[in-house]
Amino acid sequence: MANLLATKPLKIILAESQETGEHSLRRALGPTNLITLGIGAIIGTGIFVITGTATAQHAGPSIVLSFIFAAVGCVFAGLCYAEFASMIPVAGSAYTYGYATLGEIFAWIIGWDLVLEYAFGAATVASGWSGYFISLLGDFGIKLPASLAGTRWDEFIFYNNHWENATKIVPKLKVLGIDPATLPHAHGVFNLFGFLAIVFCTLVLVIGIKESANFNSAIVIVKVCVLLVFIGIGASFLLGHRELMANWHPFIPENQGFGQFGWSGILRAAGIIFFAYIGFDAVSTAAQEAKNPEKDMPIGILGSLVICTILYILVAGVLTGLVSYKSLNVPDPLAIGIDSTGVRWGSMLVKIGALMGLTSTIVVMLLGQSRVFFSMSKDGLLPSMFNVVHPRFRTPWISTLTVGTFVAVLAASLPINVLDEMVSIGTLLAFVIVCAGIWILRRRSPDMPRPFKTPWVPVTPILGILISLAMMVSLAGLTWIRLAVWLVLGMIIYFGYGRTHSRVQRGG
Repeated sequence: MANLLATKPLKIILAESQETGEHSLRRALGPTNLITLGIGAIIGTGIFVITGTATAQHAGPSIVLSFIFAAVGCVFAGLCYAEFASMIPVAGSAYTYGYATLGEIFAWIIGWDLVLEYAFGAATVASGWSGYFISLLGDFGIKLPASLAGTRWDEFIFYNNHWENATKIVPKLKVLGIDPATLPHAHGVFNLFGFLAIVFCTLVLVIGIKESANFNSAIVIVKVCVLLVFIGIGASFLLGHRELMANWHPFIPENQGFGQFGWSGILRAAGIIFFAYIGFDAVSTAAQEAKNPEKDMPIGILGSLVICTILYILVAGVLTGLVSYKSLNVPDPLAIGIDSTGVRWGSMLVKIGALMGLTSTIVVMLLGQSRVFFSMSKDGLLPSMFNVVHPRFRTPWISTLTVGTFVAVLAASLPINVLDEMVSIGTLLAFVIVCAGIWILRRRSPDMPRPFKTPWVPVTPILGILISLAMMVSLAGLTWIRLAVWLVLGMIIYFGYGRTHSRVQRGG
């Protein structure tokens, strides 16, 4: 048992982080690149979809407070990630932090668990990407068959001259008073566009980290501009139609049962939209490719959290002013909001923003997964091919291609709801281990140099652990069963290969 809890010496980890040459990762990322990586991961379907449901069913206009509560919960974990990323600037993120503090078996568990967050997360996003892409093409009069938009489990409805995912469009049809049964239905066959989205993003990542970061920065700028345009148009319209401000009253609707409005509704909505923040931790996987990780990693992690929180609060405030919260139980609440201003191209603008949001999220998730595999392979827990660095591009190209192929097949063949359920619990488990690691390392190595120090230890990591565990407990029982099955599969691989090839176990 003692061997299973063997930790990787920090001096070895730090020595690896200083490696240079054609077989090491290229340090090319500055603070701006790291912030846009964080924004790219965070701003996705959360702001474009989840906001409407949480507002209409749980919080009303006080959804603004829910975003603040959710952000505070993320900050506790974010502060712990920032200390680790500045102190141990390597590619493994939570996996490496767990290896240095809790031991090999926990490192394996978190590394295997991160597949749920990054690989399954990218597949989930790609599954939804094709729907937005086909819908946007339909706005330009280009009709594509539903068979290419999803798997055989996905149902589509022909509405507004193009195919829409039934899960996405049915709530909107009900609000509009249209019976879905009166419209043509079809099922998908192969999610071709989700598959191609993953292939494209994988090739960008292979070409180089700087190129990948610049590509991500470009599409992050587009989607942030979309949100700023929404805020600008909406705020201007509200100032000219002050009677609409009545939509903000009552700011906290009367409680109708636990979790249905009132303060319990605000907290329930915070639990739901907490997942709109998932992804900021992916910044830490790029630590080994940062120019000045000691200074820039905390800026990237915490900066992206702050920027996204401000954007979320402004968008939610404007949205609930433009439209009554009771009308927002739809999959495209921002489109409903901007349509109410009379801007005809508003819906198309939101689709472009959503498409850009999903694209950048795919890039960052794939980057994170390939870097975790890279670190696990260097430690001997996975085959050595995963830590091969391309001599020209200086990227872990075999790891990237392997992850991309796996994710592309997942996205093209599994229904989005199955994928989505696996992502959240994997992320929260990573938060728990990182927060616990900070607490342990402060007690074990209190004098170790820390370029960035998490404040109020142990209060901050304890709160991070408790909030993450509370979120995990709220997830469905079936999700826990799937997690257990996934971890058992991981244990089979670890005891069958990883333990016997571990460099730490062999003293190397």
